[in-house]
Amino acid sequence: MNSNRWKTLYNEQSKGYEWMVQHEDYEGNLLPALNKIHPLENADVVEFGAGTGRITAQLIPLVSNAWAFDITPPMVQIATEKLKQSDRSNWLVGVGDSRAMPVPTACADIAVEGWSIVQIMAWHMDTWRENVGQAIDEMMRVVRPGGAVILIETLGTGVITPEPPDLFNVVYDYFERERGFLSTWIRTDFCFASLAQARDVLVPLFGDAAEDKMIETDRGVVMPECTGIWWRDV
Repeated sequence: MNSNRWKTLYNEQSKGYEWMVQHEDYEGNLLPALNKIHPLENADVVEFGAGTGRITAQLIPLVSNAWAFDITPPMVQIATEKLKQSDRSNWLVGVGDSRAMPVPTACADIAVEGWSIVQIMAWHMDTWRENVGQAIDEMMRVVRPGGAVILIETLGTGVITPEPPDLFNVVYDYFERERGFLSTWIRTDFCFASLAQARDVLVPLFGDAAEDKMIETDRGVVMPECTGIWWRDV
């Protein structure tokens, strides 16, 4: 994983990131999977590393309240603009570090993060265990007894069954062996209107080899994506 490339994307090309994630999980598999872990209806949710609000936007029609934070101001700005276009007022978006969240203890039924814990690892390779541990401790802190902590991370792009990047296997093992998380996985495939569009969005991030993994279907050009979900009750 090229962490500098992703840092540039988050900080300087956040609109491009939002364009990419708008095409992810076109079959709508994520929310049903989360709802099986803990009912979303009327839940209070704190989202860690919310990015441009791709999960937040899906949650707010269902949950009671959603408080979403990200460390990158350009991403937070896009999330705010997007959520303002909804007919909901049950959300708050702000800048916040997942290792020290600006919310009270035991304020939520669910703490969730999507595709952000591995970024903490990648950006703090020498001290990843300490930094990832701080983020998970914060997630545990903000959840009330009877709630759940949910981690959502990649298990491979361009694959039809899980093939996680080697770099991340150690942190996924940490989730399960040291922090007591259970796990499952789903497909969250990307779907684009044309091959040209898929190339323009995915090749800059995943390299030229990404084109060989694209599948033309009657619904559009699909890039398979496997996503892992880890959860722990509180």
